[in-house]
This record gives sequence, structure tokens and C-alpha cells, in this order.
Amino acid sequence: MRMILFSTRQYDSDTFTEANAKHGYDVHFQESHLDSETAILAQGYDVVCPFINDQVDAAVLEWLHAGNTRMIALRSAGFNHVDLAAAERLGVTAVGLILALNRRLPRAVARTREGDFSLNGLLGFDLHGKTVGVIGTGMIGRVFGRIMAGFGMQILAHDPGTPADDLLALGARYVPLDTLLAESDIVSLHGPLVPATYHLIDGTALARMKRGAMLINTTRGAAASSKAMR
Repeated sequence: MRMILFSTRQYDSDTFTEANAKHGYDVHFQESHLDSETAILAQGYDVVCPFINDQVDAAVLEWLHAGNTRMIALRSAGFNHVDLAAAERLGVTAVGLILALNRRLPRAVARTREGDFSLNGLLGFDLHGKTVGVIGTGMIGRVFGRIMAGFGMQILAHDPGTPADDLLALGARYVPLDTLLAESDIVSLHGPLVPATYHLIDGTALARMKRGAMLINTTRGAAASSKAMR
């Protein structure tokens, strides 16, 4: 995977180079700000990592998409500089909920409004090497699984239907629900709300999950019991 970081300083280079030592991604650093004139520098990079003062509007996203960029990885708490509608239209991915929870972005936003830019208590964990459980592997669940595989995560899947070939090709394992809950660092719900999935995640299910595991519910709210979540 090829990644380019814009608006970098020496500390960016030092930090990312050290973190990348065990992964071996093709990472490049660019001191220039990202805008419509410099977007051409990202041609051929799978991932573009901009900073808060970079320009990620529709025009820039069009350039990046044409150059085969498929993911914008923000290294900032704010995202007001990104045209989210254009990103969605072009299929440029943002893994919002997981990264927001992992990096404590809501708390970071609240702090910055008060002028507090400290990182204490805001550090999350590396997704690479962790296990994600995908409950429901229809079209959305499969796309989600492919995205998380791009982060280097192990995939466990659970679905009453036929296993998805594209997930199997990525090394996903279809397992019973209890196994998925017990072994996953992140559990993500993608199935429809039907009688079989109503309160699928209840107190018993939560008790089976790892302590500190993350639960992402992108299906109907009733798939997880509100009483169990208290």
C-alpha cells in the first residue's frame, strides 16, 4: 500500500517512519500543503493523509480519485476541510465510527473548543493485527470487511446465509456468534432488523465480549438492547 502525507514536519516523518518499521508500507512525506495545484503529487498513491490546513474539497478529491486514491486518512480531529458529500460520491472511504471511538474524536473536539490541545487520554490502539467481527455479510458487511482488511485486521464473520467469497479470499473465518463475540476486538453489526436480530446484542452477548471491545451498530438501533447497553 502506498501512502503520502501532506503538510509534514520532521516529527511527522519520525513518528510515521518508526510506526511503519514493522509494516513496510510505502510511505512518502510531502511538506507542501494539499490543494488543487499539489494534488497531482498524490497520483498513484492508495492513501492520502492530509492535515487540518490542507484543502480536501470537491476539486481536490476529483484529482485524487483520478490518480487512484481510494482513502483519505485524516490526522486531525476536525474534518470540516473535507467535502464529505464529494468523497461519498467518488467512493473515497472514511471509516468514521471506529476511528472516532478509537481516537476519542468527540472528546478531542470538546477539548479543542475549550483551548485544550493535550493528547492525554485520547490515544487509542492500532487496528493492525486486531480482530474485527462482522455480523451480517450482505453487500454493506462485505464492503466493510474489505475496508477493515485494508487496515491489516483479522476478520471473523457471522451470517446465516452463504459465506461471501470475497471475504473468504481475504482470510475471513465464518464462526458461530459466541466465538465472534469472544474473540473480536471490534464487533460491527450490518444485518437487517428482523425477529432473529431483534436485541441480538443483549446482556448475555455483551458478557461474552472482551473487556474494552468496541461495538459498532450501523443497522437498526433495536438490534442492540438499550437496557443491556446501560
